[in-house]
Amino acid sequence: MIAPRAASTADRLKSLLLYPLPHHGLSRLVGRITRIRTGWVKGAMIRAFVRIFRVDLSDAEAQRPGDWRDFNGFFTRALRPGARPLATEPDTVLSPVDGTLSAAATVQAGQLIQAKGRRFSLITLLGGDPSLAETFRDGAFATLYLSPRDYHRVHMPEAGRPLRMIHVPGRLFSVAPHTVRAVPGLFARNERVVCLFQGQRGPFAMVLVGAICVASIETVWHGVITPPAGRRVRAWEYRAATPLARGAEMGRFNMGSTVILLYPRGGAAWRGDLDSGARLRMGEALGRRG
Repeated sequence: MIAPRAASTADRLKSLLLYPLPHHGLSRLVGRITRIRTGWVKGAMIRAFVRIFRVDLSDAEAQRPGDWRDFNGFFTRALRPGARPLATEPDTVLSPVDGTLSAAATVQAGQLIQAKGRRFSLITLLGGDPSLAETFRDGAFATLYLSPRDYHRVHMPEAGRPLRMIHVPGRLFSVAPHTVRAVPGLFARNERVVCLFQGQRGPFAMVLVGAICVASIETVWHGVITPPAGRRVRAWEYRAATPLARGAEMGRFNMGSTVILLYPRGGAAWRGDLDSGARLRMGEALGRRG
């Protein structure tokens, strides 16, 4: 079991400041700012961001501010070909992102670990669908956090065909580690997009969790899903969707957040040498298919 540590008093105090903020209003404002195309404004934002967050652009397809249409183009930048080789073993579950492993464990009694002493509901995470939650009851989950400096496209952990997508409206708390430790049920409270796939060995799901300043979430087969945020759960069924290859891009965050992988019972076993806080690159082995 890989789980993050418990919240400290400092974590709780910092997180309290988030509750009264207009999460969606701030995020939409950030979305507009990051799409400014004025050359000097865009360039200044990109250079400042690279300096503050120590962003490594050596693997990026483009590397100069002028190469991107706007800040969001820089943030969702593509990698140069071959920058993320895929683990070669065919039964490997790939890391779908460049990010930090927050937790990797088994769903127990319909609950997932968020932090030490904190769990959240599988059925709530999946938008309140009991039959879908039953698919992953007692299954395996892994939570990966994308920091501001990370590559922000999301890829397939294995080959799969999209079956269903669910947009669940919610709040947009930060998903920084200190907030995850402090805010109860954060991943099941934040806005999120649940993507269900059929793989060669059975179903699996990816949950793309929004966060404050995440101006939108999109998938390659649908495009932008949010905004608008809305107040009701929306769902799409796919009967003849084109399968996505192992390691192929499946979506992206326009600003960063978290991805939760879900497998049915016996569907996946995570690597035993990984601890909470381990850094992973897209395409690296996260575990093995059951």
